[in-house]
Amino acid sequence: MSVRSVGLKDVAKHAGVSIKTVSNVVNGYAHVSPETRSRVQDAITELGYRPNVAARQLRGGRSGVIALALPDLRSAYFAELASLIVQAAEKRHWTVLIDQTGGRADRERDLAGRLRRHLIDGLIFSPLAMAGVEIAVDVPDTPMVLLGERVWHGPADHIAVDNTAAAADATRHLCELGRRRIAAIGAQEGPTAVTAQQRLAGYRAALEQAGRPFDPALIAPVAEFHRADGAAAMDRLLDSGEPPDAVFCFNDLLALGAIRTLLDRGYAVPGDVAVAGFDDIEEGRFSTPTLTTVAPDTGGIAQLAVDLLAERLDADGTDTAPREIRVEHRVVPRESTLGRLAARRR
Repeated sequence: MSVRSVGLKDVAKHAGVSIKTVSNVVNGYAHVSPETRSRVQDAITELGYRPNVAARQLRGGRSGVIALALPDLRSAYFAELASLIVQAAEKRHWTVLIDQTGGRADRERDLAGRLRRHLIDGLIFSPLAMAGVEIAVDVPDTPMVLLGERVWHGPADHIAVDNTAAAADATRHLCELGRRRIAAIGAQEGPTAVTAQQRLAGYRAALEQAGRPFDPALIAPVAEFHRADGAAAMDRLLDSGEPPDAVFCFNDLLALGAIRTLLDRGYAVPGDVAVAGFDDIEEGRFSTPTLTTVAPDTGGIAQLAVDLLAERLDADGTDTAPREIRVEHRVVPRESTLGRLAARRR
């Protein structure tokens, strides 16, 4: 039997199942038993069946293409998230178009306008500037999943981390190590700085709970969440006259920059200053010292975003209320707060 002549009917006969079951396996539906799925996949391999994805999508009125809009692809967190979303989309035979908005309102609005003119099935969007009402107006008919902290109870399904609780957990870890002067690097103001504001709130809540006084002199604002910003902020804290003995940085890149400054200026990490970050990017697992961090369930965010978008597409316009989902997080203690020997014993 040639590859061209193999169809669902042939695979179903070879595997001893219905055509519908073969279709469910090919389309990645979960409600197929492992034994049946394995039998169908073996039949697909033996017969050399290749699903005609383009034809299937055209019959369903879909392009098989979704868009992913993120603020900053220079950020390791967003780069890793994009990779995970692409992997999740590949399981559904989707192609992902990726765009970077820079967190600017004009770029986000321009993206929304251009998407209406492109043949995409849906959008996964992490806005920083646009509010929920604007998104509802500018992207009214596109199935969508929102990521991040900017829009809550908006026009689409929304996935986010509880930044306040996660930041409090990281700060609490530093308090439990006996650190007294705990600084925070990453404060920002303005409507697009929701993430920074939530993490600052969590930091303050943990200090209050531990009986530590809040000292505004220990708050180091930054323009962006990159290594250079963390390094410069750490310089300012060290030059203040009474340096901290611990620092909670609002993301891992800030923390890596802060560690570079500390080491360059002769401070031991964590002996003199303990450092914690946020995001659990790969670089922090291999830095010297390895970086203590908050690890959000990034893989869960990616898979949920794709699954929720698929559910909206399968609902075929059915009007159901948008869902709010918070993913899990955990503090991962490593060398930058525990020291090498203690970290190895964990």
